[in-house]
Amino acid sequence: MKYTAPFFYLAALVLAMACLPLLAQSPYVATAGTKFPVASPSVAPSIDSGDSADTVLTIKKRVDEVNVLFIATDRRGKFVRNLNQGDFSILDDHKPPQSIVNFIRHTDLPLELGLLVDTSGSVRSRFDFEQEAAIGFLQHTLRPNFDKAFVMGFNGRSQVVQDFTDNATLLATGVHRLRSGGGTAIFDAIYHACRDRLIKGKADHPVRRAIVVVSDGEDNQSDVSKQQAIEMAQRAEVIIYAISTDDSGLILRGDKTLQQLADATGGRAFFPYKMKDIKNSFAAIEDELRSQYVVSYRPADFNADGRFRAIEITALKKDLQVRSRRGYYAPRQ
Repeated sequence: MKYTAPFFYLAALVLAMACLPLLAQSPYVATAGTKFPVASPSVAPSIDSGDSADTVLTIKKRVDEVNVLFIATDRRGKFVRNLNQGDFSILDDHKPPQSIVNFIRHTDLPLELGLLVDTSGSVRSRFDFEQEAAIGFLQHTLRPNFDKAFVMGFNGRSQVVQDFTDNATLLATGVHRLRSGGGTAIFDAIYHACRDRLIKGKADHPVRRAIVVVSDGEDNQSDVSKQQAIEMAQRAEVIIYAISTDDSGLILRGDKTLQQLADATGGRAFFPYKMKDIKNSFAAIEDELRSQYVVSYRPADFNADGRFRAIEITALKKDLQVRSRRGYYAPRQ
């Protein structure tokens, strides 16, 4: 009898080793939280198995739910906040969606905001006033324990003077730390802000991602192009708001650049001629961030092929205008 127990232990060990191949082939199902800004997984995961002894399980998920923030205004530019799903027409890749998953008015989502301030020599004349206006905007817009922002200064190179925080005092200190002088690389600043701060920070809950750029828009030192900066913002699903520092009263090349950056991402460009109008521009951005709709839908004929798909949202009611991002990049499966 004294050899009985060791015999059973040995038998159990042999049985367990025999079952290992079966366990390696058993399906594994992971529950994924819905990722609001781009998509949510909607098909069962599949498993890739290699020939090596140490098999690695790869969970593949198809992404086919698109979420878009947009605003609606009347012909006077006033926000219209009482519309319903039936008041809009939506096209994805020039086709109506397969289905509408959700439609929400007056979204009050957490905000992830980047304040990008041009510190080049060309903006020196109004720099101090712009700093104070930016600080006031951050103090009024950010809600503690809910929103967060970072501050980046840029001339020929970009520097984050305050990383993501909900502390308005720290953000104000970061803004005051900015010093003017040097060339301008606005495209590099937008590209790196989106890639390094916003696209990497994608959370498992709905958020609004936006950049406020304070600049004259005259780029002379960027390594990336304007189109590359726009593409990165679109991939990160970031709305760009631009406030021009040009006070010439003329429409210059930089102003057109700021308008293009805003239009491509569903944002808005402001051209304040007087210093006091800069504060009004920041106030308008704050109001717009609180006046957005969000629609979630499944596109028709969706393929996870990585290509750009155009979005068109129009109001069915006369004299209403809709502003949203122009499209998105489908993920690669």
